Amino acid sequence: MPDFRKLLNDDRVHFFDGGYGTLLQQRGLPAGMSPEIFGLQSPEHVLQVHRDYLAAGSEVLTTNTFGGSRFKIGPDADVYELNKAMCALARKAAGDHAFVAASIGPTGHFCEPLGELTFRELVDVYKEQIRGCAHGGADLILGETHFDLAEARAVVIAAREVCDLPVAVSMTFEGTNSLTGTTPLHFIDTMQNMGVDMVATNCSAGPEQIADVVRAMLPRLSTPLYVAANAGLPELDEQGNTVFRLGPEDFAEQSARFFDLGAKFVGGCCGTGPDHIRALARRSREKSWKRPEPQDRALVLTSRGAGVPLGPGHPAVLIGERINPTGKQQLIQELQQGEQTEALRLAAEQVDRGAPVLDVNVGAPMVDETVALPGLVKALVGRFTTPLCIDSSTPGAVAEALWAYPGSALVNSISGDPGRMAELGPLCARFGAPFILLPIKGKKLPVTAPERIAIIEELLDEAESLGVPRRLAVVDGLALTVSSKPEAARATLETIRHCTEKLGLATTLGLSNVSFGLPARDLLNSTFLSMCLAAGLSSFIANPDSARLREALAASEVLLNRDPQATGFITSYSDWKPTGGAAPAQGGSTGPQNAAPDAGGSHPLFSAVVKGDKDGITPLVQAALDQGGSPFEMVDEHLIPAIMEVGEKYERKEYFLPQLIQSAETLQNAFKLLNPLMEKDGSHEERPCVIMATVEGDIHDIGKNIVCLMLRNHGFDVVDLGKDVTATRIVEEAVERKARLIGLSALMTTTMVRMEDTIALLREKGLDEIKVMIGGAVVTDAFAESIGAHGCSTDAVTAVKLAKQLVQ
Repeated sequence: MPDFRKLLNDDRVHFFDGGYGTLLQQRGLPAGMSPEIFGLQSPEHVLQVHRDYLAAGSEVLTTNTFGGSRFKIGPDADVYELNKAMCALARKAAGDHAFVAASIGPTGHFCEPLGELTFRELVDVYKEQIRGCAHGGADLILGETHFDLAEARAVVIAAREVCDLPVAVSMTFEGTNSLTGTTPLHFIDTMQNMGVDMVATNCSAGPEQIADVVRAMLPRLSTPLYVAANAGLPELDEQGNTVFRLGPEDFAEQSARFFDLGAKFVGGCCGTGPDHIRALARRSREKSWKRPEPQDRALVLTSRGAGVPLGPGHPAVLIGERINPTGKQQLIQELQQGEQTEALRLAAEQVDRGAPVLDVNVGAPMVDETVALPGLVKALVGRFTTPLCIDSSTPGAVAEALWAYPGSALVNSISGDPGRMAELGPLCARFGAPFILLPIKGKKLPVTAPERIAIIEELLDEAESLGVPRRLAVVDGLALTVSSKPEAARATLETIRHCTEKLGLATTLGLSNVSFGLPARDLLNSTFLSMCLAAGLSSFIANPDSARLREALAASEVLLNRDPQATGFITSYSDWKPTGGAAPAQGGSTGPQNAAPDAGGSHPLFSAVVKGDKDGITPLVQAALDQGGSPFEMVDEHLIPAIMEVGEKYERKEYFLPQLIQSAETLQNAFKLLNPLMEKDGSHEERPCVIMATVEGDIHDIGKNIVCLMLRNHGFDVVDLGKDVTATRIVEEAVERKARLIGLSALMTTTMVRMEDTIALLREKGLDEIKVMIGGAVVTDAFAESIGAHGCSTDAVTAVKLAKQLVQ
């Protein structure tokens, strides 16, 4: 077979295969057994499914390795050998007639700060799986059905560390966002920054619904796209089984539209089989394809939940500069002691001022930046969705910070110093991190525009020679002090204009340098900012507290026609007075927990929970107790209303899973102080007990764990039995603990049927007083009713509401 990269670049459309789960069940896959383990025990069945798809017209076969990580297959199986064997099966079926895509699914674990794994550990888990796939004959590494941006990035980094195969990543979305809050467009931005060979979306819905996801990707899509929809939306048949009713011809008709939208590859996911692919290939085989031409070529900084574009047509971005030890004694002392309170306070203030990006610098005496910088990055990621700019002159610290960041951070900076580009350039390319290119080489500062442009061109050429895409560069226009070099400001304007118009690159500027040594520095800085914006400046590093800078920015955006109908300006400055207002900066990133929730003067405890201030809540509670506050009043009047507000924000899609977890853990920290005090009081209410478990045969427990956390915060005594739990044990624990409620979780259609085992056993024992609620991605109200459950939920917020209703 030729290299898969040639297929990526030809002018034809191509076809992947479809779903495997149902086909393997028809061939004897027992309920609850891992398809990968089944494949080892019965390889002939997996081989036959591959051959059926090949005969149907599939040109790419996906391997039976979706759950092939050590976390999914357990300690008794050899990860390397299993993945190698499953890829070898697909290779055997494909021969020289099809390509083999190694399927790499989620591990079921989050990395820090959402979970306990470090990002490095997640990469290592994927490396051992991908190594087996590569040695088994895969042509492509395909991260499939991912819902967390950090984990998707881990697949890419792991693949590139162990092989030179093309890499593709597919993310699944629930409506307009992934489970952890990433939009389709920001997923595309991040993956293209990493230079993946193909992007994709699969699962979650039928072709008509996924079409909206594809359209959301198109504005900046420049990479071949693969789409694999389900055979419609899941329904229940008369026997209570989940079925997908979209037939082959209707599936083919609807999925063929993906080619018209620009997809190069189309296949199927849940509920599809060889007949679906056969119909699709018959209908669309003669279609041609050309590489997407994005409408918007902006370079985008991303976090899990936000994206900030830099480039023409987008508002200029203020990068908040205040997390920097220079002149800040308290910050220096805390960094030396390993504390982050002041840094987080500075971050919160800048976010509240509207800074779309935060520069993070921890360089101070007696501070180990390789420890302090990634530690602070993790803390900021846990608290804010605002993308970060990693600022350090120590390459090792930059590297450690990039290992801790879940999206595309901006690196500050790469200059012409010997070895700087060689050390940091490939690192930025590896992590998909845009970088500030500083046109300084040697000890002499380049004053004129030609001098600066010559250094910029030289550094860009060096970057490309190292395999670093020049599009990742954000050129610093270099603001020099006009008090000593009067001509320098004009040179900066010429440099910005050249980079914008001739090179097509984003630009930035350390604004305050220009006015050093002069009076009325704010006046000079704001005037110079307006001139630079007119020349095409994309971003600037400054203090967002400066009202004059914010005013200049807002006014310039109107005059440059980047604030439609002057909406932002009118909103912020309708009450403006010449003394200066306090409007937030323009061009902010959008993301939850980035704005103060207590604009109406809410209590600090309420605000801390809504903001997810895990570290700040404990001293606030202690201060309230020291002032004679009642634990019960704190809980009833501030803490519970706060977590209810978080739940409402989650339901409105203002918050996503990371913010939900952060706020829930903040409340847990408050309860650590308050619960012992309330338990001493005789008036303390007995908490209703709920037994929580993932049913037998199912090893997915992320959703269940989050529900447990939320239930505890809402006053339940939660007994978490873990995953793969038998009905017998669940019922025994419920009886022993006098539980009023059982919560059952299942992710897979093959294991959700085991939920009925628990309900049947309760009936058999006459325990009708114990209510049962069920949950999971594939669970529906109709299924809950069919098995006799008292209700179902698909997320933690609705689970809490349901639990409260059932124990009333």
